[in-house]
Amino acid sequence: MSEASTEAVAAGFETVSASVSDRIKGVATVTISRPEARNALSAKVRSELSAILDAIEDDDDVRVVVITGDPEGKAFVAGADVTEFRDRDALEQRNVSTGPRIYERLADLPKPVIARINGHALGGGCELAMACDVRIALDVAKLGQPEINLGIIPGGGGTQRLPRLVGEGHAMRLILSGELINAEEAAEIGLVDEVYPETELDDQIDDLAEAMATKSAVAAEFAKTAVQASSTMSLDEGIAYEAELFSQLFSTDDKNEGIDAFLEKRDPEWSDR
Repeated sequence: MSEASTEAVAAGFETVSASVSDRIKGVATVTISRPEARNALSAKVRSELSAILDAIEDDDDVRVVVITGDPEGKAFVAGADVTEFRDRDALEQRNVSTGPRIYERLADLPKPVIARINGHALGGGCELAMACDVRIALDVAKLGQPEINLGIIPGGGGTQRLPRLVGEGHAMRLILSGELINAEEAAEIGLVDEVYPETELDDQIDDLAEAMATKSAVAAEFAKTAVQASSTMSLDEGIAYEAELFSQLFSTDDKNEGIDAFLEKRDPEWSDR
């Protein structure tokens, strides 16, 4: 598929847009845009975002994804759309929560995903960021899981992904208090990976996305799969799984091309096979 395919799928959407960079080949930026609701995750946002991710997965010209929020919303994603919660009963919510949800869809995307946290990432927004592979935050952003203030708990993976990132103690503190933390503290405890001022944010993300986009897509997919397995497997199981994936790559054209390019002191030309 062509680069236009991803953009074409998004062209008719109201709350999510996608653009494939002309400057950095292979990088698609997906923007959640509900500025009147601080980019909150409504059912429509989740549906449109899922459709865009489907298109991206099938688009061979997209190698890396950057997820961000519309700056007019003054947030990355301020959370789930709470107005949709009030009249749901337990059965209705259970049906809504049946997977794969947008969080799992994002985490399972075989291509690298960078969260460009350009503002507050709260509740479902924080959970969306945690489902990404790397989180880069604007220095004025705040993050947290304030669901307990509404008499509920995180429902998009927050009770599971947060302790894996920051440890059980920090996760308990944030989830049980509903406290919001600034980007600097989020970086200190491991919730985000890097923090930059507005003047540096995009350059740093572009550099990282470009570094990822120039690698073999098949190797990047296997690497992502192996790293994710580390949180669900024992060390021995994970090492065995890594060895199996490592061995499988020896049947690819890209393994031969990568080694030949290294020995010949030239840039590789990946076929992604």
